[in-house]
Amino acid sequence: MNFKIVADSSANLNTTVDRSIVSVPLTLRTDEREFVDNEALDIKEMTDYLGSYKGKSGSACPSSQDWVDAFCDAEEIYAVAITSNLSGSFNSLRIAKEEYVEDHPDRKVCIIDSLSAGPELKLIVEKVQELKAEGKTFEEVSEAIAEYQEKTHLIFCLKSLTNLANNGRVSPAVAKIAGVLNILVVGIAQEGVLEQKEKARGEKKAIAAIQKIMNELNYAGGKVIIDHCFNEKDANKVKELILAAYPSADVRIAETRGLCSFYAEVGGLMVGFEG
Repeated sequence: MNFKIVADSSANLNTTVDRSIVSVPLTLRTDEREFVDNEALDIKEMTDYLGSYKGKSGSACPSSQDWVDAFCDAEEIYAVAITSNLSGSFNSLRIAKEEYVEDHPDRKVCIIDSLSAGPELKLIVEKVQELKAEGKTFEEVSEAIAEYQEKTHLIFCLKSLTNLANNGRVSPAVAKIAGVLNILVVGIAQEGVLEQKEKARGEKKAIAAIQKIMNELNYAGGKVIIDHCFNEKDANKVKELILAAYPSADVRIAETRGLCSFYAEVGGLMVGFEG
């Protein structure tokens, strides 16, 4: 039985490298321009523009038809979306499943609310790949992924809160103070909501806070994916700290795509890991 893995673009996946995965783009919008989060998007050009833009901006989720189109003619589909608490992407996915199964009652669709974003979605996608490579059935994969989500986590470290403030995620006053005082916000995805855990002045303290939170979440050498928005230097520092404690850990670094670059902004880090 042929299968397909589909994720919305919050997963930061480079599908030109791995053709077994289909990315469904979200869209970033201002009063002047629109950026579709696909492989053609120039992230640097987008972040430069947003850095000087003073008006309203926001994001739009894929439609249910966008998801259905990504399913193509697969008999088994595993689809994962950004947390339903921050976007309508999962709701569109839920509708897409209903439409697809109604038209193809002999096919199976597993939809996954990641309750997260960025590299934690990557971990879920890779777990599906591993399970299918082992020959697991649709039911076995669906059950195993639900269990796997119990031990995956996301930590974020943000240098700027401007776009989060523009979208009502944090207060404008908090965003302004963070920028002026070089205060970095370090937090986690908790029950699908972004929760602030630490305020750190400067990158060194912020990186130490990331390590502290990983330890609190029982990190013990599992897989780690660090996505960064034009901040490979700090991503490497986090990687070095992890490997110093767990030399055999699988730690990888990648770049954020459009949506995560929009919210994490330049300098932001997103750390997904197995706890």
